[in-house]
Amino acid sequence: MKVVSLTEVLAHADRRLSPESFQDYEKAWNGLQVENDGRVRRIAAAVDASRSTVEMAIAAGADLLLVHHGLFWSQTLPWTGRRAALMRRLLEGNLAVYSMHLPLDGHPELGNAAQLARSLGWRSLKPFFEHKGSFLGVRTTLRSPLDRLVLAGQLEQVLGRSITTLPGGAPGCRRIGICTGGAGSEIAQAAREGVDTFITGEGPHWTHALAEDLGINVFYGGHYATETFGVKALAAELARQFKLPWQFLDYPSGL
Repeated sequence: MKVVSLTEVLAHADRRLSPESFQDYEKAWNGLQVENDGRVRRIAAAVDASRSTVEMAIAAGADLLLVHHGLFWSQTLPWTGRRAALMRRLLEGNLAVYSMHLPLDGHPELGNAAQLARSLGWRSLKPFFEHKGSFLGVRTTLRSPLDRLVLAGQLEQVLGRSITTLPGGAPGCRRIGICTGGAGSEIAQAAREGVDTFITGEGPHWTHALAEDLGINVFYGGHYATETFGVKALAAELARQFKLPWQFLDYPSGL
């Protein structure tokens, strides 16, 4: 079985994703969050780092877990109880955890938005949804409007789940922007950037009325479902680069 240095694998990931160019949420830690013995034989990828995905990764024989939502999102807390048990399990299982949040949303090739757009057959993509000097999504302009119901059906097929449609705009969708995850509360920004249709993961109740006020169609495809693409793309690239096996650990949140 081939063995590759953990440092070498993650150096490639860091070069590709350039986390230093993104201003992420204050407590988000992009990069290596937990180290192993320094060797990688098998890669696993998941949307979220949790006790369940850690157990799945260890059972799969992985020694590197790539995630979009990492272990650290708040100020340092005592590592006691269930959190202490999780850390012990990571160390006992020799499982490294590498997390990449906003950089894996906005990357023009590996990002969640870009990968979702390509899954829908769109190739001519431009940066979209500016956030503190970086772009978190992509946009495209179709040659002719696509019926809103047709687009909804295509999204459900690609995402593998039912979606929610806020039909605030015209029935034909042409200028379409994607920012995956929980960007529903920012549909006003999407409208300001000139799209007539906005695809994201989830949003609050009041956005239904706001979509009508703004004259924009909004599709909520699920936070989890819209953010499986980036970790898959990153894992596949690392596997090709270093000739390592990999697998995706599907553990839907239902949200």
